Amino acid sequence: MGAAWAWWRLQPHAAEAAHQGGGVFFDLAFETPAGEVLAAADFRGQPLLLNFWATWCPPCIAELPLLNAFFAEQRARGWQVLGLAVDQTPAVRRFLERSPVDFPIGMAGLKGTDLSRSLGNLAGGLPFTVVFSADGRVVHRKMGQIKPEDLRDWVAKPG
Repeated sequence: MGAAWAWWRLQPHAAEAAHQGGGVFFDLAFETPAGEVLAAADFRGQPLLLNFWATWCPPCIAELPLLNAFFAEQRARGWQVLGLAVDQTPAVRRFLERSPVDFPIGMAGLKGTDLSRSLGNLAGGLPFTVVFSADGRVVHRKMGQIKPEDLRDWVAKPG
């Protein structure tokens, strides 16, 4: 993951490109808690709900079951969900052993705050959710805990 971050940070105007329409995000790769590589490019071509979360964030933990249910319900309709943990790998592994989710989790590490800011999270807080349209444009953002009505609205207006 370090190489992806180094590359991303050295790109001119990376934050602007990511903020405008996903830009650089789909060029990134993340390590999973199991140590596998998760390429953001694999999520191109379908609506994507990207959720920044952490094990130490109570609202993040509270919304994970809702996101998991959304993934189960909307997966057949082409929706993807990706959780990016702004956390340390051992803590995320322990958490997922106790409370598994069905959607993929990538490790953004503590630098995930920079990525979330580049996608419109100006406060840098958690949880933060970004919805990309199938063509890779950012179409919705939400700072704070997701509610069922947010998900309904996003499905009704996917961009």
